[in-house]
Amino acid sequence: MKQYLLSPGPTAVPERVLLRMAAPMIHHRTPQFSAIFAETRTMLQTIHKTQSDVLMLSSSGSGAMEAAVMALCAPGETMIFVNGGKFGERWGDIAKKHGVNSVEIKVAWGNAVAIKDVQAALDAHPHAKAVFVQASDTSTTTEHPIKEIAALTKNLDCLTVIDAITALGVIDMPMDAWGLDVVISGSQKALMLPPGLATIAISEKAWAMIETTDGCSSFYFDLLTERKNQKAGKDTTAWTPAVSLIIGLNEVLKMMLEEGLDELYARHTLLAKATRAGFDALGMRLVSTAPATSATGAFVPESVDGGAFVKYLRDTMGVTFAGGQDDLTGKIIRVAHLGYYDVFDVCTIMSAVEIALNRFGYPVKMGAGVGAAQAVLAERFPKA
Repeated sequence: MKQYLLSPGPTAVPERVLLRMAAPMIHHRTPQFSAIFAETRTMLQTIHKTQSDVLMLSSSGSGAMEAAVMALCAPGETMIFVNGGKFGERWGDIAKKHGVNSVEIKVAWGNAVAIKDVQAALDAHPHAKAVFVQASDTSTTTEHPIKEIAALTKNLDCLTVIDAITALGVIDMPMDAWGLDVVISGSQKALMLPPGLATIAISEKAWAMIETTDGCSSFYFDLLTERKNQKAGKDTTAWTPAVSLIIGLNEVLKMMLEEGLDELYARHTLLAKATRAGFDALGMRLVSTAPATSATGAFVPESVDGGAFVKYLRDTMGVTFAGGQDDLTGKIIRVAHLGYYDVFDVCTIMSAVEIALNRFGYPVKMGAGVGAAQAVLAERFPKA
């Protein structure tokens, strides 16, 4: 049985990238690797639309999230974070672990944070070091208004820190133009790689704060040490890098730039629009009122056990989606359309959902979701 990986991470890796990563291993302290590293760093700046440093860390995205909190906030200092899902909640968990006072902006799952609530938190806590927020929270498939949040902190002694793990390479989020101070990503999403590599882009404003913060001590996640090693001329990492993943990232970024950034974002927007149209045609309500461009969550019919539904799709049909978490466990499915995805992957998603609903005894009109998605997806191709 052919397997289809259609979850919001990890995502499929392009054959071109797999072949590049399958080349013989090279040593990481050599001019050959440094040349690849330097080229990759420059392309990362292009993708982020920034002149600032972008670091590569051998960790998951959560490692970069923790590194950011430790570098910016000393024990006893205050940070503000948006909790609108499992990954927003993680900011608070990290802060608690390191003795940082965290001010939570609680948002109902499936809703984007209100700018007035961020402003109220900033007014109430003028000494907060940063606002930490997801560009899109994968657990609820919701996008947050990061451009507007950054505008609130731009002229304050406060930063905007973005978890863009399921947003970088999906939506246009120009770091310098919007005033984003820290942008974090992970390899297993739109960067189309296996898990294990994180990136963290840091503005000059943020570097100035890092240099003067008596932050939580870290040996491995010392961003100042990494910056000294990863800068142009040294072109390496402080500790042993994920060599194969960085080589793979080099190929991924070339693919993105060959496609063109405007085209890249337009493709993701179209796939998201088509997926939402398909679920709407099937009568499956979306989880989010501010749906993400990277992934879509939809409620399964009440007569269907969502947990069993996801398991059936994976183990019987060979199609891997994701289910819900916490209060959404057994109630929703989450499907991706980021990275190495195109038109016919969305058709597969909708077709698999229809067949599975039929097998669970739900009265679905076969082809309804696929047809609604196709009507949108046709825009991808010019008329003959």
